[in-house]
Parts: sequence; structure tokens; C-alpha cells
Amino acid sequence: MSHIAFIGLGNMGSGMAANLAKAGHTVHAFDLSPEAVKRAEAAGARGVDSAANAVAGAAAVVTMLPAGKHVRSVYEGEIFPNAKPGTLMMDCSTIDVATARSVGEAAAAKGFDFVDAPVSGGVAAAEGGTLTFMVGGPEAAFKKAEDYLSKMGKAVIHAGDAGTGQAAKICNNMLLAIHMIGTCEAFALADKLGLDRQKFFDIASKASGQNWSLTSYCPVPGPLPSSAANRDYTPGFATAMMLKDLKLAMDAAATAGASTPLGAQAEALYAMFDGLGGREKDFSGIFKMIDGSWRG
Repeated sequence: MSHIAFIGLGNMGSGMAANLAKAGHTVHAFDLSPEAVKRAEAAGARGVDSAANAVAGAAAVVTMLPAGKHVRSVYEGEIFPNAKPGTLMMDCSTIDVATARSVGEAAAAKGFDFVDAPVSGGVAAAEGGTLTFMVGGPEAAFKKAEDYLSKMGKAVIHAGDAGTGQAAKICNNMLLAIHMIGTCEAFALADKLGLDRQKFFDIASKASGQNWSLTSYCPVPGPLPSSAANRDYTPGFATAMMLKDLKLAMDAAATAGASTPLGAQAEALYAMFDGLGGREKDFSGIFKMIDGSWRG
């Protein structure tokens, strides 16, 4: 088993690091939050006091950070100068495509293997080891990363060259946002028309309106016991994170000259929900804004 540096122990990173430790790897974990490091230690990792110390001697590095500026800063300031030659680097953050490509190019120039490997699945999947990884980078680097990533996920898919993992993530989450809003609108209309929610769920989940937001993440209480709607929209994937991903998608669309009218509307609606106080609620909580029952 390998010595792995894990940097970034937030809601997603903590579960991911725990699964690597559970798989038998020696995980040296670092986060700016001492409490997060303590939680990682309780889950089997070894806490360290800096990213540089986590990386020293590691065979592989995993980062899970908030934004592109943090990724660039940590790699340039602490990871590249302290990693041993040939270290495998996997950035699982969700960031802009340009930064992912830039950091990947810098890693390659220094002789490191690097992949951008953002995830889909939310906190429960991070804890349960059932994430989906969308991986961008050279085939050889992907092959090395696959074994590590598979300890944290159910699916590890090579999207293509550097940056394509991030491209897949933002396209996927734009589609998810659109599906969720449509599903919320359908339930709100069904309510107004006097259609029982369970009956509508039973019908739509077996008809042409079927989609993941309906059958795996139902935005109203009742039909799906595991959904956030049954826990007052305690987040598995917070509105703030969905809005971040939509902004990345719209920035990418503008750069690429792509037309995304529904994506733009989804961003506007999630920005409105965020502004009304829904930032820390699950992204499915936008149902309450759509049906008029939100009291943020």
C-alpha cells in the first residue's frame, strides 16, 4: 500500500480520505481547519501541520480544494517544490478548465503525472465510496490514478486530455441543475392540480419524464425516504456549490462561444435562491422557492 498525501478535508474530502485509509493506504492529511484534521485522524489518517509535510515522501497526492486559485497556489507553493520525482497528482476539486490545464501542464513540465479528476455524487457518496470520477489527463497518468480513485468511487471514467475532467463535471452539473428545476416545477404544478405526490412520482418515474433528480433525489418529502427533502433539505449538495458549478459552466460557455439558454436560466434561478437565504440548503430545496413556500 502507498503513502498518500490528502489536502483538503471538507465535506467531500473527509470521506474520501477516510476511504483511502480504510483501503489500507497510509494517508497523511492536511487542512487549514485543525478540527478537520482531527476528524481525519479519527478515521484512520495521520494528521500533519502543512501541505508541504503531507507531500514529502508521498507516492501520490490528492487535493480537494474550493476553487482554481487555491489549487494553483497549493500546487505551485507547496506540492511541486516538495514532491519527489514521479509523484502522481490527482486534483479532485471542481475548478475552471483553464486552471486545470495550466496546473497539469506545469506538473508535466516538472516530471510529475497529473490528472484533473472532479467528482459527482455528493457527501453521502464521498462517505460511502460510491463517487463517480471524471478524469482528464494523459492515458498513462489515468492508468496510475485509476487504482487510487477506485478506492473512493464506483466509476472512474477517462474523459480525455488535461482539463476534460473539469469540462465533463461542469456540463454534467449544468444538466443536473436543469433537470432539478424541471422536476421541481412538475411537482409544484402537480400540487396545484390536486395530484397526489406519491402518485405523480410513481407515474413519472416510469414514464418519459423519468430522470435522476426525480428517482434518486426527489425534491419533495415522501416518495424517496433517502432524499434531502425528508431532512428539511439538509445538504448533500448545497445550493452554494451548485451555483459555483453553474458559474463555471457559464464562464466556459462564454469562452467557447456555446449557446446555453437553459443553463443561463438555471444559474439565474439558483442565484435568486441563494440570495433569498437558500445558500446552505440542499440544491433540491429550490422546490420551496418555486412553489412559493420558502421562508428563508
